Amino acid sequence: MTETIICAIITGGLTLIGVLIANGKTQAVTEEKLAELTREVREHNNFARRMPVIEEQIKVINHRIADLEAKEDAP
Repeated sequence: MTETIICAIITGGLTLIGVLIANGKTQAVTEEKLAELTREVREHNNFARRMPVIEEQIKVINHRIADLEAKEDAP
């Protein structure tokens, strides 16, 4: 009976070590995915901030083109 208890304790200990190692790797993967998603969100936010500026510049460019076309059409 003592041998059975010792075997169970060893098996339980090894199982615990295996679970801890697996959880550590899973945690590392989760942290890496979270870091990647954070980077993508920051990229998107930067794009969202720049877009209104670009739209305003396009309006100005279109207005200048229209002015140049109007001058070209005028005699």
